Amino acid sequence: MPNSPAVPTVRRRRLGATLKRLRKAAGLNLDEAAATMGWIGPKLSKIENACQSIRPGDVTSLLKTYGVNDLETCIALENLAKDAGKKGWWQTYSKIVSPSYADYMSLESDADQICEWSPLLVPGLLQTSAYAREVITGITTSRTPEEVAALAEVRLARQSALTRPGKPLELWAIVHEAALHKRFAMRPGTMREQLQHLLDTSEMPNVTFQLMPLGSTAHPGVVGSFSMATFPQPTPDVVLLENVSGATYVEGDDTIPFAKAFERIRAAALPVEDSLARIAEMEEGHRK
Repeated sequence: MPNSPAVPTVRRRRLGATLKRLRKAAGLNLDEAAATMGWIGPKLSKIENACQSIRPGDVTSLLKTYGVNDLETCIALENLAKDAGKKGWWQTYSKIVSPSYADYMSLESDADQICEWSPLLVPGLLQTSAYAREVITGITTSRTPEEVAALAEVRLARQSALTRPGKPLELWAIVHEAALHKRFAMRPGTMREQLQHLLDTSEMPNVTFQLMPLGSTAHPGVVGSFSMATFPQPTPDVVLLENVSGATYVEGDDTIPFAKAFERIRAAALPVEDSLARIAEMEEGHRK
């Protein structure tokens, strides 16, 4: 039975990009590699470009053709093929969650680590319910109050990745100090609660938080925010860029400049202990 047409989800793109890289490393062109499977080149091309699904067993056969014998690599790619079209818990909210947002949540559920630079907002993985509702209300142009509440639920549900069994997601978040000076007229206590939540969450061993001070030196982060997800080898990293028109994904080798930029942003930010001390001062100021 032929493979069914596939929507090019982030999981499929990661799998396709990895298989393409391994094929090239083995010195095979599309026709040569496809012939070992009894396929034609265009079929393998569709798989590599995330336009067609592939069975886990066929992934195993391709990896043998490419000379890949590492057990962890084989298991990781077989599981990626198995989960490529898998529906996550967020499908419950399919009427309000866009495909690009669903893609990002699948990244979070698979990733080993998220490195996030956020100059304007507290990252979603660290937001309180009240802060999430205020922010979503502020940035949306067409959501009903019920949809805002549901999106806030989704944002909090994403945070379960930080406490998932086995290997919780590692988060390294850097936020500009200016983002923590926002005021919420409808609920004045929102920011104080959010600051306390940052202090509480930072005690988790898999969460690292840094603050970019108002008087920081110039750094690559001045051009905008980004979030970089890293995965077990050999699957490539993925970077998310967001703006008012939606989300854009950067994948594979194109993520290297972002990794270098994050290192420079991290160096320009306050050390972790100083960051938390500053947040504690700000939280105390809200009590007065």
